[in-house]
Amino acid sequence: MNRPARSARDRIVEAAMELFWEKGYNSTSVSDILSRTQLNSGSLYHAFPGKQDILIAVLEAYREGLHPMLLAPAWEGVEDPIERIFALLAAYRGLILQTDCTYGCPIGSLALELHEADPAVRELLAANFSGWTAAIEQCLGDAGDRLPPGLDRRTLAEFVLTTMEGGVMQARTHRDVGYFDRGVAALRQHFEMLQARAQLERA
Repeated sequence: MNRPARSARDRIVEAAMELFWEKGYNSTSVSDILSRTQLNSGSLYHAFPGKQDILIAVLEAYREGLHPMLLAPAWEGVEDPIERIFALLAAYRGLILQTDCTYGCPIGSLALELHEADPAVRELLAANFSGWTAAIEQCLGDAGDRLPPGLDRRTLAEFVLTTMEGGVMQARTHRDVGYFDRGVAALRQHFEMLQARAQLERA
């Protein structure tokens, strides 16, 4: 059965996702996107008035793709909620290794590059981070009494995101996955201490 042809809009968004990740937003031109898609300028400008509109569509695609493209594959076959967190981090580790330590989180890289972003862009960057941390917070909630009852689960979820982003950035800078691994190992120890504390408080 033949798959339906992708629309010009979908092709533009897909190409822009690749190019923004490979080259950065500012270094990617509309001509680069046209070359990657083999579309003419009329098709592009019919779908998007300008380059920032493409960026917004890319960020919306990342936001909508969080579960199907990232979480679901990482969590396949993993039922334990705490292990789901580390399975997600392991998925990032796999990307680091696949790219010889050149991998950069697409949202993190854009957030660093576009530090003076337009409000609409900044809100979508924030929404992507918020969606990621909400998924981790749900895992922490699902862990129930395995974690201390007074634990601020939102703050811990944000700390997990910080560990991931910082580990990815350092692994890329040093071209050494060890920087990512050590951050994740420290996070694992923190979780083990939290679980031990929860056990004591229940005793």
